[in-house]
Amino acid sequence: MEARDASRQARRRSPHPSDIICAVPAEARTVGAETAPEDIAKVLREDGCVIIAKLVPTELMDQVTAELEPYIAATRGGDTGFMGHATRRTGALIARSPSARALVAHATILKTLELALGDHGSTFQIDLTQLVDIGPGEPAQMIHRDQWSFDHFPFPRGFEAEISTMWAMTDFTEEIGATRVIVGSHAWEDDPADVDPALTTGAVMSKGSVLVYVGSIYHGGGANASGVHRIGVNVGYSLGWLRQEENQYLACPPEIART
Repeated sequence: MEARDASRQARRRSPHPSDIICAVPAEARTVGAETAPEDIAKVLREDGCVIIAKLVPTELMDQVTAELEPYIAATRGGDTGFMGHATRRTGALIARSPSARALVAHATILKTLELALGDHGSTFQIDLTQLVDIGPGEPAQMIHRDQWSFDHFPFPRGFEAEISTMWAMTDFTEEIGATRVIVGSHAWEDDPADVDPALTTGAVMSKGSVLVYVGSIYHGGGANASGVHRIGVNVGYSLGWLRQEENQYLACPPEIART
């Protein structure tokens, strides 16, 4: 037990990337659906990410996908390498998918956010909602930090401006393109623009599970080497004084927001 604890603590120290070129990337920790938000927030602070296994029924995932299918079919792939030419992104999920609202407002997620964002901000808000469909043959996305979307503002280390979720609408495997993360990279003192993908590990999880990760962790969509689509629902939350990446005042009509 002591050896295991010592190994875990060493993994969380998160040295600079140049110091861990030869190290084996640490895997994202997985907790059960009944795990207390306090414990989830603790792992999130230590590692920068955490997987909550089977948080919702697979039937809910199927319902969300079915409701969004017409919008997915009408969406084309990205027009840059970063967005992915074989990757389709469909937004405005609260308005378009009644079932997706159960993901956006899931009690476990909101209680975790109250601890991880609410401890240094009076309010937090929905920053982004999108279904991400990574098609067969899509290469891996560039490793990046989500907080770069705020014009690369130099937030103090340890100050999280946003936290995101990636819900597995399909099983997330290495072959199908599970999200790549660098566990502990939220604690790096430097902010390198280019990071070796070899430092990443796949956030492998089953359908109905969710990856929760902070805005300062290095991550990216994985390469889809399979013959099927990797589908996930990405919901981001940010501090209330920041501009939303997806304007919810336009994406979600008042009559739906009232509910």
